[in-house]
Amino acid sequence: MSDREIVNALGLAGRSGDISTGALLLFGKVPALRRYLPTHEAAFQVVNGMQVEVNEFFAYPLLRLAEEFSLRFRARVREDELEFGLLRVAVASYSEVAFREALANALIHRDYTRRGAVHVQWAEDQLEISSPGGLPTGVRIDNLLVAPPHPRSPLLADAFKRTGLVERTGRGINRMYAEQLRLGKPAPDYGRTTDTHVVAILPGGPANISMTRWVLEQERRLGAPLGLGELQVLTELVRERQASTHDLADLVQRTESEARNLLARMVERGWVEARGSGKGRTWHLSAVVYRVLGVPSGYVRMKGFESLQQEQMVLQYVSAHGRITRAQAADLCSLAPDQASRLLRRLAREGKLLQQGERRWASYVRPDG
Repeated sequence: MSDREIVNALGLAGRSGDISTGALLLFGKVPALRRYLPTHEAAFQVVNGMQVEVNEFFAYPLLRLAEEFSLRFRARVREDELEFGLLRVAVASYSEVAFREALANALIHRDYTRRGAVHVQWAEDQLEISSPGGLPTGVRIDNLLVAPPHPRSPLLADAFKRTGLVERTGRGINRMYAEQLRLGKPAPDYGRTTDTHVVAILPGGPANISMTRWVLEQERRLGAPLGLGELQVLTELVRERQASTHDLADLVQRTESEARNLLARMVERGWVEARGSGKGRTWHLSAVVYRVLGVPSGYVRMKGFESLQQEQMVLQYVSAHGRITRAQAADLCSLAPDQASRLLRRLAREGKLLQQGERRWASYVRPDG
């Protein structure tokens, strides 16, 4: 086939049969790109502290750019070996899959009517990919993971899917997040994105090797990769120790009902535990997960802290209001009714409270009150 026949077959010809901007971006020679699309440029930079060690600019067609930048990525990425049973698994300082998806998004979705280059900036602690133009219509930072695919250029997106450079389902952002979390790294950060630039940051630094090992073991046991929502919840609870249903729903960008269904599955698998009920319910990692992650004392400290905190809240409530009932204690401490009963009975046994009345009419006061 001739060049024009190939362009027509790929749907890249203009309405009058002329060469389109998409065809130029994918297959154009550098002189033609510089002449007809002067806004197109991409830079690869390596930063060491305040020093810029590498600062290369290119005006190659997009598929060649993706290949050139991938070669530079592989030349610089470091790998540590993780023992996994009888096997050794390489854990990279940055996920190549996450990098490839972030780069492809920058090249596909950038606004080619704006001046400025796509920048890949490599630093010791993070990898930053930025591109001119804001997020596509309908996509925001708080719905990145659930917004329907809406490429600024469907033709470019389709070309990258055909070549296997991006996720064929159009959920490349989700894959970026999952790959970062599977490596024991923080999730990608889009916090510096504006109406004029999209900035994706892949955090680097030391990986949580214990977390990576545990994830790989679970995936081997289940025979399937962990879902993104599961990885997000686990990573959040490792970092924050506990979180509410509302906060976790915001994290996974789902409704609270969807988040509760996700958490229920994780409870069934023995990964997380719930505390409290209703809107006051919070979630934390199970003792088994804490032990596998090498911090078994973390579970004990968290449970012990909760117990002391609940006790002090109840005693302060009685000091302020004179007495407390089971329902009031459950609401105050975000506990289920039976948990509140056990807490009040324990405080009565220890002599810190005095029970008055029986069963549903019982209330508790200070012994000296």
